[in-house]
Amino acid sequence: MTQPQRLALFIDGANLYATTKTLGFDIDYKRLLKEFQGRGRLVRAFYYTALVEDQEYSSIRPLIDWLDYNGYRVVTKPTKEFVDSTGRRKVKGNMDIELAIDALELAPYIDEMILFSGDGDFRSLVEAMQRRGVRVSVVSTISTQPPMIADELRRQADEFMEIMQLAPKIGRDPAERAERMQQRMQAGGFEERGERYEGPRPRGPALERRYGIRQPSPAVDDDTSEG
Repeated sequence: MTQPQRLALFIDGANLYATTKTLGFDIDYKRLLKEFQGRGRLVRAFYYTALVEDQEYSSIRPLIDWLDYNGYRVVTKPTKEFVDSTGRRKVKGNMDIELAIDALELAPYIDEMILFSGDGDFRSLVEAMQRRGVRVSVVSTISTQPPMIADELRRQADEFMEIMQLAPKIGRDPAERAERMQQRMQAGGFEERGERYEGPRPRGPALERRYGIRQPSPAVDDDTSEG
């Protein structure tokens, strides 16, 4: 009997968010996990994101908590502030090294790496994984102008998956987004990802609709949502 392919997901959170926001749809992370569990034996599903630690409230925190409880391995690190040569304050939160190390360490135990990112800096990692006998698929889009995926990364991958073709399988119902935005306006100014929150934070069922995943008991603080 043929053994199922051993798969691992590596999700560049910031890059995936920027991609889906540009395309105008939201990821249902429960459906995403289920989709790739149906394609083989899913060994790991990593999600990488940087966090601003000194914020009184972080809009991404509820998503991180949900993923942690529902089958994802979440990897975070604090962002760093710096002043560039023009004197402008900037925030840096690159997770490339963490993702690369995890991928290389897991290489002996998987047959296929599925990378959710269009960042060209990952081309060398893809090549290194291929030298270790791992097939690499990259999920991003060429539906935008310019494309969200770097050409060198797309060329290096064994397979390119257009995320718009996956959207019916891993995206949420657009009606839910409209309903959620209306609720936020009524709540008094709760905006998408990182904007200032001025009204009461939605709880319980609102989060389950938001992420498509159920939180087990004991419940964590289900303050609000990420974009």
